[in-house]
This record gives sequence, C-alpha cells and structure tokens, in this order.
Amino acid sequence: MRVSVIGGSSVPPETAAVAEELGKRLADRGHTVVCGGLGGVMEAVCRGAASAGGETIGILPTDRRADANPHVTVPIATGMGHARNALVVMNGDAAVAIDGGPGTLSEIGMALAHGRAVAGLDTHDADGVEPVDSPAAAVAFVEDAVGADR
Repeated sequence: MRVSVIGGSSVPPETAAVAEELGKRLADRGHTVVCGGLGGVMEAVCRGAASAGGETIGILPTDRRADANPHVTVPIATGMGHARNALVVMNGDAAVAIDGGPGTLSEIGMALAHGRAVAGLDTHDADGVEPVDSPAAAVAFVEDAVGADR
C-alpha cells in the first residue's frame, strides 16, 4: 500500500531518527512512502525507505522536481504551495503523522475528512488520530486499518 507520512519540515535529530526508522519499516513491508518531498520528517522517512530499497513519492509544493530531497524516487512538482497537502494525503491509503506544525495539522484534517486512518507519533492530539508509541506500532496500526477496509 501507499502510506502518507506527514510531519515537521524542520525537526530535531531524535525526531528524524524516528521518521527514518518508520521509512525503513514501511519499505521492509513493501509499502510506498508518500510525503511532501522536502526536509525534516519528509527527508528522514525517505532516507529510511531508500536504505531498505523502497519507493518514495514526494509531492512538492514548488514547481521544480529538482527541489525534492535526494531520497525521493518519484518527485511530483505541483507549484501549489501548501495546497499540495491535500495531494499528499489523497495519494496514501493511510497516514502517519510525526511531530509537525500547522501544515501537518491541515494534512491530518484532510486525511480524516477523506476516511484515511491516521497514526500519530508525538503529534497533534486530534479526534481520529490513533496515538502510537513507536514506528513499529504505527506500521501495525495502518496495516490493520487498511486491511480491514479492503
């Protein structure tokens, strides 16, 4: 499946490490990572997925594919700024939110509005977000949630 990973564009090293582990676990399970394609959580999750040979899709806010972080295998330029957040969550079967500010909150809202299961790792406390305590728990939650819907 495709899993949208959303989160802060500038994060401390410990948060980046969590995102990197998540990306590796998703790729190890054969899932494709969808994200905003830039830095912070986005770069870390892509780095983890790439290290495990996984596919990463970066839906960029800019109009240049070259703006993607170096671990994105499929960059998609939109020129839409924050409006691209809807595309990030619509291209995943489920979402995992890590950390994040208002942009992440908007993606959480869009994911929930469109019926996507959302796991949360140290992120916004919102109705519908399933708090999890590890990347392994996040992967298990989204697999169970999507498996139940198929």
